[in-house]
Amino acid sequence: MVPTIAVAGGLGAVLRYLLSRMIAPRANGRFPWATFVVNVSGALLLGFATGLAMTHILPGEWRTIVGTGLLGGYTTFSTASAEAAQLASQHRIGLAVLYSASMFITSLASAGAGLWLASST
Repeated sequence: MVPTIAVAGGLGAVLRYLLSRMIAPRANGRFPWATFVVNVSGALLLGFATGLAMTHILPGEWRTIVGTGLLGGYTTFSTASAEAAQLASQHRIGLAVLYSASMFITSLASAGAGLWLASST
């Protein structure tokens, strides 16, 4: 199963890269929208996959492949942390706090929405 998780992780990283490349040119450069969108959408998908696994629609090993592999490679806490630190180092403390807090709250709500969607299936 480990090679499958690794392949899924690589695929997730490629998806993150492609989505970030699509979003970055449309963003104003002041707010790290690409990482924000990736992490919030990843939380939604992980919530959905977890909900499907909890209701036994998605086998447990697939939850590991999708959650740990695909979405682990797709989402990026380290980039979000580095972007927040960069904003703070540029003396944009308010934006750094807003970015961090809004990503956390929105990701938490998205994960909950994913769980709810899966339970509605």
